[in-house]
Amino acid sequence: MYKSYSMELAGRTLRIDIGRVAGQANGAALMFYGDTTVLSTATASEKPREGIDFFPLSVEYEEKMYAVGKIPGGFNKREGKASEHSVLTSRVIDRPMRPLFPKDYRNDVTLNNMVMSVDPECNPEIPAMLGSAIATCISDIPFDGPCAATQVGLIDGKFIINPSLAQKDVSDLQLTVASTREKVIMIEAGANEVPEDQMIEAIYKAHEVNQEIIAFFDGIIAEVGKPKHGYESYAVPQEVVDALMDLIPAQEMEEAVFTDVKQVREANIRAIEEKVAQAWEDKEDWLPYIGDAVYQYQKKTVRKMILKDRKRPDGREITQIRPLAAEIDIVPRVHGSGMFTRGQTQICTITTLAPLADAQRIDGLDEMETSKRYMHHYNFPSYSVGETRPSRGPGRREIGHGALAEKALLPVLPSEEEFPYAIRTVSETFESNGSTSQASVCGSTLSLMAAGVPIRKPVAGISTGLVTGETDDDYVVLTDIQGLEDFFGDMDFKVAGTHDGITAIQMDIKIHGLTRPIVEEAIRRTKEAREYILTEIMEPCIAKPRESVGPYAPKIIQIQIDPQKIGDVVGQRGKTINQIIDETGVKIDISDDGAVSICGTEQEGMDKAAEMVRIITTDFEAGQIFVGKVVSIKEFGAFLEFAPGKEGLVHISKLAKKRVDRVEDVLTLGDKVKVVCLGKDRMGRISFSIKDLPAEV
Repeated sequence: MYKSYSMELAGRTLRIDIGRVAGQANGAALMFYGDTTVLSTATASEKPREGIDFFPLSVEYEEKMYAVGKIPGGFNKREGKASEHSVLTSRVIDRPMRPLFPKDYRNDVTLNNMVMSVDPECNPEIPAMLGSAIATCISDIPFDGPCAATQVGLIDGKFIINPSLAQKDVSDLQLTVASTREKVIMIEAGANEVPEDQMIEAIYKAHEVNQEIIAFFDGIIAEVGKPKHGYESYAVPQEVVDALMDLIPAQEMEEAVFTDVKQVREANIRAIEEKVAQAWEDKEDWLPYIGDAVYQYQKKTVRKMILKDRKRPDGREITQIRPLAAEIDIVPRVHGSGMFTRGQTQICTITTLAPLADAQRIDGLDEMETSKRYMHHYNFPSYSVGETRPSRGPGRREIGHGALAEKALLPVLPSEEEFPYAIRTVSETFESNGSTSQASVCGSTLSLMAAGVPIRKPVAGISTGLVTGETDDDYVVLTDIQGLEDFFGDMDFKVAGTHDGITAIQMDIKIHGLTRPIVEEAIRRTKEAREYILTEIMEPCIAKPRESVGPYAPKIIQIQIDPQKIGDVVGQRGKTINQIIDETGVKIDISDDGAVSICGTEQEGMDKAAEMVRIITTDFEAGQIFVGKVVSIKEFGAFLEFAPGKEGLVHISKLAKKRVDRVEDVLTLGDKVKVVCLGKDRMGRISFSIKDLPAEV
């Protein structure tokens, strides 16, 4: 027998059925939000996974095409690998929940969310996020919940809680906030230059709604929640930690980590590990803990240096940014390139322009978005961190970082009417030591402007970190964190934007939430750093987009035709348009509203194609002058082709001012001649004349 619970959430009913399905999972919730249905389950392995030093959590978000009444495209008519949107949604669920599991838990845990139906008024991401939380909370899996998540939009200056798909399409803000009872634990945002104060207000508007949801969850957990099971702890024994600290004095560990060169620090730590291994040769049961114990000692040392001594490992001030550099045009022949360097983090972004027909097609549950004109891809090769491993294609981290940079730049891109191109930027990580995603925002801005893409404003990004003490008011916010401060710190708060406002946020934490003063200070710090990067580094390199695209980029001519004449341009089975393409070497894209984009690298061919399209779609009127090619000769005259699929007749009597006995005496096949239109003859054919050409032509 199952139980059903419901609450009103942003004007719609959220219903949760417990015990109705998936009875063998550790926890399961069938979520209904409006008519959107998601099955969320939480399962854990009975035993811990051997040989790992991390908590093995997997989060899945499965988009079933039947949820929107579609059959999957392609030859294999079933869902394949996770879409980019599925990966990004999985990350949004993972990031707030992971810190709430025990750090020493090594049992495999899988949170699965299967989207079974979609109501356009109710985004399935909401019940999936809430479903994962409640399914885990009522299960016997150790978890320090509950937590909740809310989305916020901004339309005409008003906040919208959990906006519909249609509202998200016109919103100036797409914000997701996850919270525990007291604190914010995750922020993800894309925004149209939203001011910092308004962003903070939106974050805490969502936090208030999350408290209502958590109160609702508390009642469900009290009624049907299972006792949490015990587990085998993989924490380093305290005696090992104590022995390590006796062997390696605090001063020695500080000297090992206090350097701004990552490779030197890693060599110092290896030397300490070797020293410990030699000292513990007779303690075989301690040897497996050396790596974890030294890591914890490093972490404790770095956190103490920052929190108590206000010293950073590389010697910087708390608000100081690492050395910066910006360059453009470092790669020849590509359409645009820009490189941004921050300390030992270095990103090179390449821009490629193409016709709109090359935009990415999307086959997903969001029917509002069927294609993407701007694509940002991010790559993180192993050499960027001095490691070696085979390339297996982009993982979830690469997809997430690429999407964050894409989100940051979308608000400043020109419209299709202003700039009729598909745009792809690829950020290659040359070197990494913290916040490569925000360096890729800066590098992409440089690259786009160098490519002649008329972005409205430059965008920059920076990340802040956090080290907390025993109380809520004992903390230090760090500007521009490097890798070590990210690993050993409590927060990675990334913010991108222009001089005028925020365009993207992504916040990850390792603790159980942030207080409002921390959030406000982090956002203020990123604003100060962003202004500095834009004004002092990026704008002196390239202040505004170039006036035109480069010599190797395709050029595009746009003309407008009567939509009813699209068929004339395309021709039967594409014969006419293919003939234009073959003759001129261009690419042609025609939208449903009659906008024709002609793309090529040679201006002559583009002009010729444009003229052909104009002729095909022109209603011939008396007095118009054309140049045609003789394609057929009859006894009564010659047929001239003026554009693919467009022919007219020059009657033998109109070939010359004198009498002509044979057409062949004046014209031969393939001749190109100038004629004047006479209108249509009695048979409805377009009639032309050579002899009636005006004298001045």
